[in-house]
This record gives sequence, structure tokens and C-alpha cells, in this order.
Amino acid sequence: MHRFTRNFLFIFIISGLLVLCISCKDKAEKGEEHAFTNALVHETSPYLLQHAHNPVNWVPWSEEALERARKEEKLIIVSIGYSSCHWCHVMEEETFEDEEVAEIMNEHFISIKVDREERPDVDEVYMTAVQLMTGNGGWPLNVILLPNGKPLYGGTYHTKKQWMEVLNNVNTKYKEDKAGAENYADRVAKGVAEVNFIPKVGIKAPLPEGFFENALAPWKAQWDMQKGGDLGQQKFIVPVKLDFLLDYFRLENDLEADVFVKNTLDKIIQGGIYDHVGGGFFRYSTDPDWKVPHFEKMLYDNAQLLSLYSKAYVMYNEPAYKEVVEQTAAFLEREMKRDEGGYFAAMDADSEGVEGAFYTWQMPELKALLGQEFELFSDFYSISPAFAWEKDRYVLFKRKSDAEFSGEYNLSLSELTAKEEQWRYDLLQARNKRTVPRKDDKIITSWNALLINGYLDAYKAFGESSYLQRAKAVFETLKSNAFNNGRLLHSFKSGSKREEGFLEDYAFLGRASFGLYEVTLETGYLDFTSRLMETITSDFYDEASGLYEYNDNSALISKIIKVDDGVIPSPNSVVAETLVKLGHLKYDKTYLERADEMMKTLSPRVGEAIGNYALWANLMLSKTHGFYEVVTVGPKAQFLTNELHREFIPNALVVGSPVASHLALFKDRFFENETLIYVCTNNTCKRPVTSVTEALQQLQDFRVNGP
Repeated sequence: MHRFTRNFLFIFIISGLLVLCISCKDKAEKGEEHAFTNALVHETSPYLLQHAHNPVNWVPWSEEALERARKEEKLIIVSIGYSSCHWCHVMEEETFEDEEVAEIMNEHFISIKVDREERPDVDEVYMTAVQLMTGNGGWPLNVILLPNGKPLYGGTYHTKKQWMEVLNNVNTKYKEDKAGAENYADRVAKGVAEVNFIPKVGIKAPLPEGFFENALAPWKAQWDMQKGGDLGQQKFIVPVKLDFLLDYFRLENDLEADVFVKNTLDKIIQGGIYDHVGGGFFRYSTDPDWKVPHFEKMLYDNAQLLSLYSKAYVMYNEPAYKEVVEQTAAFLEREMKRDEGGYFAAMDADSEGVEGAFYTWQMPELKALLGQEFELFSDFYSISPAFAWEKDRYVLFKRKSDAEFSGEYNLSLSELTAKEEQWRYDLLQARNKRTVPRKDDKIITSWNALLINGYLDAYKAFGESSYLQRAKAVFETLKSNAFNNGRLLHSFKSGSKREEGFLEDYAFLGRASFGLYEVTLETGYLDFTSRLMETITSDFYDEASGLYEYNDNSALISKIIKVDDGVIPSPNSVVAETLVKLGHLKYDKTYLERADEMMKTLSPRVGEAIGNYALWANLMLSKTHGFYEVVTVGPKAQFLTNELHREFIPNALVVGSPVASHLALFKDRFFENETLIYVCTNNTCKRPVTSVTEALQQLQDFRVNGP
């Protein structure tokens, strides 16, 4: 990647500026007078509105803006961020609010502002370019493009002085050597295209013996067995990785994976990355102990962690996991739910201009609130000068498990739980009097689809009907507001004119709809999944790779094929997962063969970096161990299916039908006044049984003895 930086004189590399994000502040408040107003004032994105009164003549991303640059032969500035990004806000105040900077930008450049949550495709292309050019990336992401959209310069946060130097140097060198600039930008664009070129793998043989053990070895070397998570000075929760390890332990009986994932789950909810007062998870930890987070809360994190801790509860029967799910769900309902339905994208880290002010505490304040309980509380949540965050401010975190703490103080667990509940109530009442962090009120389709799965997994684990009702309500909101004439919108809110939809929206909502079908047995959800999958196949399929493009129609410099499973799973792995389930349900070989082809294409990447492709690894693991069909047919199908969903069955399709059905998996299996469970794999079935206990025993027999 460094070949790009050596070949053009005016590439200005600012090292050490990889910046991750916290939170920003909206400047466009009603009634406030402004010296400047630009075209962003007509947008609905909170992030874009924050820049609507900069002296910079910002415009939103559009074909018209690109065409204007081509006609005027001007370089293009594309500045990308999101509403809860702290350093985006800092750069706005220091740089984009400065009239001297704005004069240069307005005279020599077309300046485009992009909300990465509205246009993840634009962000993906230019983030790839910046990583190729500099080896780093982050937000704010600032790139300078030729009039044809190809990247010439890229970086992250800049001070006013740095940014002015970049603008003057790039503009001057471009005018002096347009041919050199075009040659360099062509090579960067080619590099971006190469990153998104994924050739088909023609391997027909199954995965080699020891594939997963060999693939896991380098990742295991990075495991922090003491503190949980991967080794490093900062720690992110990546739910899809931990989800894979839960399945891997169960199927491979890998005790090291079991110890690691259980310890990680425990350390996360003891740490300050979990909000012990209001519930919910912050984005990441700034230290290796999970103690001090960056305080923004993202919907996609909390949605997936509902799923993860619900699944972990089914596996470990750990009461603390149920409590975390309940508190996180309560946070989402209280803070993130839109009155008209759907859930907001994010909450800022800052309030009143101070990072973490809403969530942190001072010792005198806690003493006044808790009275005689303060001493016990302070030991439980590490409130002492040795553990202060900044001067006299504290982040609540636990250094011991509840069992260890209750033993030291001769308290029963029920007594400690009662105290915790009272402490939370008292502190939440006090916290609610503070200025609440600003919310990004976009409704993002793919993230809300993740939340549907979160609520469904909570329902399967705990049987609480409210979780199922919430999942259904989110689905109806998305269907009513984001789905029209067979097309999905990526995001919406009141007054929004957004029209784009991406593969992740179709893939995630298709999976969520299928999940609703698995739980409710209502075929309308299945029909909706099938409809979305047809659109995915017709509009997104890439013949060259056998995978699916992120956009169905794009004016960007490269097509995008997202395959890595990161803070959210890749849309391609989710498509493959749904193809597998639909293929087994309908006995559709086309679906199964396409999913197999996708997995084979990704198998080299999984082998090299399994932690970056965890959902792919899970799909391959299920195939290696045999994928099961657990089918309940008859009047009691709903009851028995619910029972089965409360078991930990990692590699199976669990579905049912209370009536006779034309679907292949139910064909000729319905008998009046009798409910039967069929356990099958690889076109071989055990004799039908009538109880969940018998079905689970048959699954065990299959695993031990084979079909």
C-alpha cells in the first residue's frame, strides 16, 4: 500500500492521526442567528446540520455536485463523519468554522459533506483509498478528489494550520502537474478496485482437516485470557466474534475458547463500557480493562449485544446475563425509541460540551445520594481516588464479580441484587435531571433489523412476550416507512428525502424477517424474506465473484463487495446464512449451491484471519459438523418450537407448522390431532418423536454416531 505515498510530491502525510470517535454537538438550534448558511440547511441528517452554518459552502453528496466539479474543473473535498464523532466536531470548530479556511475552500474546491451513516458506500470507497495511501483511517475522513472523483489526498483529523497547508499544497501541485495528479489518482482508484475484486474459488473438496484449529491459532495468541477480549490498549466488543466462539466451543468442545468467551462476557459487564445505571453499552473502551469508555452509544452495538447475552444465557444459565439483557432493553425503550416506531441511530458522548458528563459522578454527589450506603457502594463500583477517571470524576466499574463481593461482605446474592436495584434507581433519578446527550434521530434500516434479531433472541431465551411484540413492531415500522414498490431505504426520518438502499438493508431485514417466521411460524414473514432475496439476486449479484455488491447502482469509482465481519456482520455473510436456511426449508439446491460457492470463495480469508470473518467461519463450522433440520408439525407446533428455541442448538434450522403446508420441509408430515418433531440431516431423518427431550437426544445421537 505504501507505493502510493512514494510517487507523488504533494501527498501530505500526517502521521499519528488515526482517530476514533466520540460525540459532537448540533449547532443548528431553532431561533439561533447565524452569520453563514450553506446548502446543508436543507438536509435532515443531524451531522450535516451541524455544518449548515459554517462559512464553508458545503453541499451534500450528489451527482449535481460532482458534475459541477467536472464543469468548473475544480478539485473536490469530501469530508465524512457522523453525528456522535467527537473529533469531527473538534475539526468543525477549529477548522471549518474559520473564515480564512473557508475562503480557500470556497475559491478553489467543491466541498461536499457526507454523513457516513447515510452513505456508507461513499465512506467505504474513500476509507479504502485513505488506508491505501497512508496505512491509516478514521473519522473525520477528509479526502481531496480530482473532478472525476478519483482520490488525490486523504487524511483524518487536521488542525487549521495543517488543513490550510494541505489545501494550498494540493491545489498548487495540481495546477502545476495535472498529468502527474491524474496518474497518481488513477493508481489509487485501481488499488481501491483491486481491494473489491474477489475471485471465485473453484475448490470442490471440503475444508481440510484441522482447518479451524489452524485458523484459530494466531487469533488465540491475541486473546487476553485475564481481562477478556483481544490484547491491546483499547478494546472493542465485536459480538459476531464472540457468537462464533460460543458455537465453536459447543461443537468442537474447545475448553480454551469456553474459558475465554465466558471471561470476556463477564469482564465486559463488570467494566465501565457497560452503563451500570441506565443499561446499555458504550462503543469501546479506551483502556485494556474495559474501564473507561468513549461514551457514545450506538444502536448496532446494543442490538447485537441483546442477541449475544441472550444466547450466552441459554448456554451458561448466568443470571447476570439476563439482567443485562433486561437493562439494555429498558435503555433502548427509554432513550432510543422513536414515538412513531423504530429506534434512533446513536446517542452522543458529550453533554454541555463535556465528554461523559451525563454518565460520570463526583464523590460528594454520590455521598449525598447514597448516605450510609456510600461505603458499600464505593467499594462495589470502585469509587476511590486510586480509580478516578479525570480528577474527581468517576466511571462506575466492578473489580469483582457479584459472587466474590457478596462473599466478602457476608451478603446473600439476593441481598446484593436488591441493593444494586436501589442504587440504580437512586442514581438514575438523579441522572435524569442532567442535560441528556443529543441523539441522532435517523432510523437506519439495517441497524433496526439487527435489533429485531436482538429482541427475537431475547424472546427465545426468556419467553417474555414483550420482546416478541417489540420485534414485530420494529418490523412493521420498517415495512411501512422504508419499503416501497419492492425497494428499501437505508435511512429515514421526518422530512427526509433519502432514496438509497444498500445490500446490508436487504440482507439484515431479510434475516430478521426469517427470524420472525422461525419464532411465530407465520408464513407472511417467510414470503417477505423470499421477496427480499429475489431483489438481492436480481439487483446486487456480481457474476465475477459469485458474491453481492454493496450498491445496486453507483457512480462511485469502484464497486464495493463487503465480506469482512466487523462491528456488524458483512452483508454477504448474512445473505449466505439466509440462503442456507431457505435452501433447507424449501429443498432448493440453487440456494444451497450458491451459499456453498460463497463459503468456498471466502475460505482462504477465513483461514488467514478467522477473527475478521467470524460469521463466515460459523457458517463453515455448521456445514462441517452437519446442518440439522428440527421440524415440528401439528397443532402444538408453536408450543414445542418455543421449547426448542430455549435450547442451545448452534447448527440447526428450528421451524414448525401448525397446519398442513406446501413447503418442502413440511410436506407429508402433518397428521390431524398429532404433533410430531422430525430431526434430520443430509436427507436422513430419525423417527418422529413427540417431546423436546427425545428430539434433543436424537440430535446428540446424530452428532455422536452420524446419520
